[in-house]
This record gives sequence, C-alpha cells and structure tokens, in this order.
Amino acid sequence: MTYRVPSMAEVASVKGTNGITVASTFSGCGGSCLGFEMAGFNVVYANEFIPEARATYEANHPGVPVDGRDIREVTADDIRRISGYDEIDILEGSPPCASFSLAGKREKLWGATKKYSDSEQRADDLFFEYARILKDLQPKVFVAENVKGLVVGKAKGYFKWILSELKNAGYVVEVRIVNAAYLGVPQARQRVIFVGVRNDIAKAPTFPSPFDYVYSIRDAIGCSTDDVEALEDPETGENIGLKDSAVGKEYDLTPIGGASERYFQLVRPNPDAPVPTITASGGQIGLASVVHPYQRRKFNLKELRALSGFPEDFVLTGKFSQRYERIGRSVPPLMMKAIAESVRDGIFR
Repeated sequence: MTYRVPSMAEVASVKGTNGITVASTFSGCGGSCLGFEMAGFNVVYANEFIPEARATYEANHPGVPVDGRDIREVTADDIRRISGYDEIDILEGSPPCASFSLAGKREKLWGATKKYSDSEQRADDLFFEYARILKDLQPKVFVAENVKGLVVGKAKGYFKWILSELKNAGYVVEVRIVNAAYLGVPQARQRVIFVGVRNDIAKAPTFPSPFDYVYSIRDAIGCSTDDVEALEDPETGENIGLKDSAVGKEYDLTPIGGASERYFQLVRPNPDAPVPTITASGGQIGLASVVHPYQRRKFNLKELRALSGFPEDFVLTGKFSQRYERIGRSVPPLMMKAIAESVRDGIFR
C-alpha cells in the first residue's frame, strides 16, 4: 500500500463527525488530538504547560480551548467549564515520560526537578495528576500513553501503582505495548497504552490489531542515493549538517543500518525499514541521534513529519530544535488514529 498522511484540510473535514467528545491533557503540539480528529472525534479541551508547544497546538487546532496552566492546578470542574460540556466521553493524555525512558537516567531522577523542554519541573508524579482528574471527571473511557520503560526494571513499581490508581478511579483497565510501526507509521516506536472503561459501562477495553504491512523510510520520504545533499532545513533555513561536529566524523564510520560504537544513539537507519524511535532531543545538531541514511545530516522537518505520521502541512513553530522536539515528544497521529478507531468501534458502537 502507498504511504499517505491526510492533509490538515482533510482532517478538518472529518473531525467531530462521530459526536464523541475528547478532553486532552499533556497535549503537546497535538499529535494525539490529531489522531482522534482523524477518526472523527471532537476535541473540546486541551491542556499544555509549555508555551512553544501550546503555540504549535493552537496553530493546528483552531477552536479548541487550550488551558496553559500546570496540570497540578487543573480540576475536573475546570475542564467542564472551559470545554462547555458537563460530560466528557474520553479523557486522553500522555504524561511526560523522561523519568521512565530507557534512554534516560531513570530512577536517579525520580522525585527530582529537572529540565523539561523550555522549563523545569518534576515529571515522575504527573501520571497521578492524570488519575486525580480522571477520578473527578469520570469520562466514559480514558486513553493514556507512556514509554515502554514504564514497565521495565525498577519502574515496574511505579507502573503497578499507576495501574492501581487508574482502577481505583472506577475503571476496568487494560494495558498493551503498542508499536507504531504496526499501526501505519514508518517508525519503530514502542509505547505503553492504557485503555480504561468506566465500571458502569458493559464494554471491555479494546486495542487495534497490528496491520499486515509495515512502511519503510523509503516509502515515506523517498531517500535515494542520487539526491543532492541538502545541509539546510528548507523550512527554517537552519543548518542541519553534521560535517563540523564530532558526531559528523563518526557518521562516516557508521554503517547504514547500524549504530555508532562510540555514540550509541547515533544511528544510520536502514532505508528499507521503519526509522528507529525519533526522540525529542534529536534536533540538537551536536547530539547523536537517528540521522539520514545517505546524507551527513539530521532529517529535515518535512521528512520528520512524514516519518512520524503528521500531515505535510502541519504547522510547527519556533527554532528547528524546538520544532523537532514537538514531533519527538508526540504520539504519532496515525498511531492514535488506529487506537481511537478501535475505541470508537469497540466501545461506543
């Protein structure tokens, strides 16, 4: 099948058509919300604490009220008042997950305030804020997302605690590890997905079945060896080349389809497979990350959108690194579209 992401105009033409309302927390630039909208849902509230992420969200979701406060200050009554809905069908959210990421320092940072995007905050307690709002808001269904590291090693204690809180809020909860690559995204991105159904609703949580095809980097962006090397991002004009950095020198020693022996996060991916997980920090030129297979540079923003299941005309704001970060922190919209469709068809119909 040919890889294609719908345009923002196409998304606008279907959003709200199924009549099911969604309140979003930890909304970021709106990747999850866009996935719900692709499946016909009506997003009626969003909460995002980071100003640049909020600017991007507002540029792409006109008409959705965006609450810019810290989630710790938000109540269920606030969501009802701001959205204009007394009852919400779905609460969705992706609490910041750096404290649980397998690529980070994990338990060394639990309980600590650390740099997060353009701010500083403690992040390992935010899932409990989500559970607090869930308990008070009592939507019919909730969908929550986090990194695979939440169920690995010492973080399993946090996972069990979070799961208990979600169940105690009045929900039947199921959890799956889902790979975006098997839900139509040309990116191998594994995430823990929680789906909960309120106890008084006689339906079970549902998840999408893996697709019977997988898209590659080449499917998404072409990626020919004959392409002229372009060391500037066409959208921002900023340099995205690695030539003058230590990472750039290591690039030439790294085989296509392999990772650097010196910088383990430096990966020249196989163009005929999904791209490895794109991270929030990958847009910082001096840092090792997944890079273009054939050209000594970072992926540009057009390529990044395609590899992450975003529309080509999705608006990004800020500097290159900030725009890259927005995508790297997001749930791929096409992934959430598949999850939302499963919830829609399995629970609401």
